[in-house]
Amino acid sequence: MPMRGLGASGPRSPSTAQLDGWAAEKEAMLMAGDETLQTRAPKRWLRHRAFMAELAHNKEWLRRIQKEGQQLMEEKPELAETVRKQLLEIQQCWAELESATQAKAQQLLEATKADRLVQNYVDLDKRLLCMENQLQGVEAGPDLASVNSNLKKLQSMETQVEEWCQEVGDLQAQVSALPLEAVSKEMVDDQQNTVGTRIVRLLEPLKERRRILLASKEVHQVSHDLEDEILWMQDRLPLAMLKDHGSNLQTVQQFIKKNQNLRREIQVHKPHTDDVLERASAIAAVKSPEVDSVRVLLEKLSELWGALQEGAEQRQQLLDATYQVQQYYFDVAEVETWLSEQELFMMNEEKGKDEQSTLQLLKKHLVTEQAVENYAETIAQLSRQCRALLELGHPDSEQISRRQSQVDRLYVSLKDLVEEQKAKLEQQYWLYQLNREVDELEHWIAEKEVVAGSPELGQDYEHVQLLQEKFTEFASETGSIGNERISAVNQMVDELIDYGHADAATIAEWKDGVNEAWADLLELMETRAQLLAASHELHKFFNDCKDVLSQIEEKKQRLPEVTARESKASAGTLKRILSSFEHDIQVLVIQVRQLQEVAAQLRTVYAGENAEAIVTKEQEMIRSWKELLSSCEDCRLQVTTTTDKIRFTSMVRDLISWMDTVICQIGTGEKPRDVSSVEVLMNYHQGLKSEIETRDRNVATCAELGKALVLKKSPAAEEIKAHLDKLMTKKKEMIDKWDRHWEWLQQRPAASSPCCWMDCTHS
Repeated sequence: MPMRGLGASGPRSPSTAQLDGWAAEKEAMLMAGDETLQTRAPKRWLRHRAFMAELAHNKEWLRRIQKEGQQLMEEKPELAETVRKQLLEIQQCWAELESATQAKAQQLLEATKADRLVQNYVDLDKRLLCMENQLQGVEAGPDLASVNSNLKKLQSMETQVEEWCQEVGDLQAQVSALPLEAVSKEMVDDQQNTVGTRIVRLLEPLKERRRILLASKEVHQVSHDLEDEILWMQDRLPLAMLKDHGSNLQTVQQFIKKNQNLRREIQVHKPHTDDVLERASAIAAVKSPEVDSVRVLLEKLSELWGALQEGAEQRQQLLDATYQVQQYYFDVAEVETWLSEQELFMMNEEKGKDEQSTLQLLKKHLVTEQAVENYAETIAQLSRQCRALLELGHPDSEQISRRQSQVDRLYVSLKDLVEEQKAKLEQQYWLYQLNREVDELEHWIAEKEVVAGSPELGQDYEHVQLLQEKFTEFASETGSIGNERISAVNQMVDELIDYGHADAATIAEWKDGVNEAWADLLELMETRAQLLAASHELHKFFNDCKDVLSQIEEKKQRLPEVTARESKASAGTLKRILSSFEHDIQVLVIQVRQLQEVAAQLRTVYAGENAEAIVTKEQEMIRSWKELLSSCEDCRLQVTTTTDKIRFTSMVRDLISWMDTVICQIGTGEKPRDVSSVEVLMNYHQGLKSEIETRDRNVATCAELGKALVLKKSPAAEEIKAHLDKLMTKKKEMIDKWDRHWEWLQQRPAASSPCCWMDCTHS
């Protein structure tokens, strides 16, 4: 072949001819193995797996040949066509080989699975046959233990059969999913039918065997339960039939507790007993010699069960009745003991040494009294128990009535003793309490008398006011608290006397003493209040005099201030200042008169040093007041003079200003050109004359005021004279100018022609 020459390119690579021969050989082997596939499937499958492994190993050989062919085509292009043809043939052979290998593997696998299914069915059939033989030996035993053992065996068989049924189902699923050939499928179906028939034939015997075993077990179990119940009843029946009911409360309680436990146990056990009786009755109803023993046990158990229940109930009733009687006797004994103890305690007439100890005894007694009162419910309960027992017709009814009557008498006697002892302790406590209240009140009154009897009347007005405020507060507080406490003590005394206290005489003496002490304190406080009031009036007079003197001095100090404002203030301002100052002085007038009246009153009350001090203070105030009035009059004159001067100066200034204006207006008009213009100027000039005559009265008034100020010898007399001279001079200047101009105007009508007017203009 041409490929043989190509193999010389690599000394270690196999030739393509060798590869072709190997592939052909393997393919022939696969074709030959198909004939014996069904008979030797497992061995052939193993050999085929080895062949597939060899084929996978030699695939590397194919890749090396392809690689060498590619190299040869690159090195010798002239051989490329031949080499490519050989490579295609090799690849085609290799592909056919792999396809045949896969097909052969699939056939071998199916044959192997069919063999396995047949073998599984064969094994299962053998096991079912073995179980059929074992089932023949499972019989009902003579007792419960053997029956239970056989049931366990049967249960194991049933479980095994269920597992085998599951296995058959799995095998059927595999057969359905596996594409078998006709021969294999027929062989598998035969084995499957055989196994199915054997399983169906085995299930019914299993069910029948189970029914027989369960029935036998039920009979044996019921017999066993009946025997257990009979033993349980026989153990407890003597306790239910016991005739001893106890001779005292403790033993009765013990018997009741035991019987209650028995009844409780019976009640708890009742569902189980009823269940056993029900099952036994069901079995006994079957007419069979095997259940005769069950019937006998059932009758015996029913008899014992009824006797046990009835005995327990009857014993409980008898024990309850005995318990009521014993409980009553026990309660009566306890009540009698308690009443006797309380009576002994009440007979101990302990008395308190003081209020606190008596209060403690009274508290203890109140607790005891409350306990006795609360004990009435116990006595009532005991009485109800007695009536209930008498109504039941108890054999000890006479003794029960006698004991109840004795308890009632003891309780009534104890209550009377408690009331008597309480009254004694209350009277003793009230006496100690009143004594404490009286002692505290007398001590309080003594403390207040020390304050009310103080000789301090104050050093000055502020001190007296402070003392009065404190004493007023003290008197108000003392009066309020004292009246309240005295009223409380008197009320307590009256109540104790009305109550019929044993120490009523002593209580009345305490009342008289404390009321007398309170009256003395009130009188002392009244005296102290009057002394402080008188001292207050005296020091108030001195203080008011001091205030008035200080105000007078302050007014004196303000007088120079009025003078200092002359040059700065107008006349109206000075008048307002003076008016305000005089108004303040009018207020002082009222105060001075009031102080004179108070001084006159105080001189009738006080004598000695205080009277001299009052007179001295009054005289000092009057003297200072007169000095202030004199200074005020001087100031008034000064202000009036100053006001006139200011008014005069203002009038002079205004008039001179007006005169200057008039002087400027005279002759300032246009020059007359004709007769009509002269007349206009003359009329205007005549109007100025009228104005001058009107103002002449103001000038005269101003002149008179200036002369008056000069006559009053004002400090500014020279200045006033200068203003007068200036005013008169200015007036004379104005009149003279007016006259001259008037005379000139009167001369104008004659020269009113135009020629003359022109001449005058030139001139």
